[in-house]
Amino acid sequence: MPRNGQLPPPLSGSSVQLLLQFGLDHGLSGDRCLAGTGLDWQDLADPAFVVRLDQELQLIRNLAQALGDIPGAGIQAGLRYRLASRSVWGFALLSCATLRDAIGMAFRYQSLWNPLTEFHVEENGDLLATTIDDSALPEDLRAFIVDRDLGISVSFMRDLIGTTLPAVSVALRRPQPADTRPYEDLFGMTPVFGATENRVVRNSAGFLDRPLPGANTEVVRQCEAQCQALLARWPVQEGLASQLRNRMIVRPGVLPDMETLAEELHMSLRTLRRRLADEGTSFRQLQEEVREALAEEMLAEGLKLEHVADTLGYGEVSNFIRAYRRWKGVTPHRDRGRRSEGA
Repeated sequence: MPRNGQLPPPLSGSSVQLLLQFGLDHGLSGDRCLAGTGLDWQDLADPAFVVRLDQELQLIRNLAQALGDIPGAGIQAGLRYRLASRSVWGFALLSCATLRDAIGMAFRYQSLWNPLTEFHVEENGDLLATTIDDSALPEDLRAFIVDRDLGISVSFMRDLIGTTLPAVSVALRRPQPADTRPYEDLFGMTPVFGATENRVVRNSAGFLDRPLPGANTEVVRQCEAQCQALLARWPVQEGLASQLRNRMIVRPGVLPDMETLAEELHMSLRTLRRRLADEGTSFRQLQEEVREALAEEMLAEGLKLEHVADTLGYGEVSNFIRAYRRWKGVTPHRDRGRRSEGA
């Protein structure tokens, strides 16, 4: 998600590769899975390739639309994620001394592995409650992504301790699906659907301070240093402006208007305008920052002007060219040429 008007940290291609394989295994073609993402097979074959947040979101949208009738499709996808495939962050967790340490590590650096939703954890005696904030997601993707995150959480827990903590209660914001068996298989119970928040409460008695089999203090130290270095490149900006950027970045092409965002944040338009003014910005300025940052990134990747204009919601290429000239003082074509000469 955006940091100070910049793009979010680029994502490892491993998640997209996993999601693509999930689609292929369910009978989808690669072209259908990757439609509208700007990605191709050559990109994903490069182990050093990184993916933008909007590209992964488009792939998820393609999967959700094509496989939405499959019970628990998001859960199935999430269960395929493994800590060992999550690069330095995953190795850091696997090397922690205890489950408590691993959970703390996971939440400190969650933006490196899951910038789509925000996890919160609360310990109360032997109970461990986890909430998943999906409010910044496009509405049509919330159910699939939260289901995926539920599957990921269980898979990662199994990687750490060989099992999962027993569920005490599960509440989800999504409507009740026709088939609830995937949730019953995952949690051992039927969740409460249509709840006000996504919340899973587990019994953690005897688990949190149990030594982990892969504990290695030196590996943790080295991996955490690398995690800190990555986060330092994208410092987090707090405040309303940052929240609004986060909500815009996940919906390129359909940037939400001010009324929609004010409603999502449960505040009046007047309050939203005033708080942005207090932070020295405006809604229009935030829209421009998000579009400019995305445009610069997509053009640097060689995407066609038509694709960039459509993704950013300009419709006509000419409208995008005028906006780009306003930002940079030159046309996209000339700016590309200048970058090529400097390379």
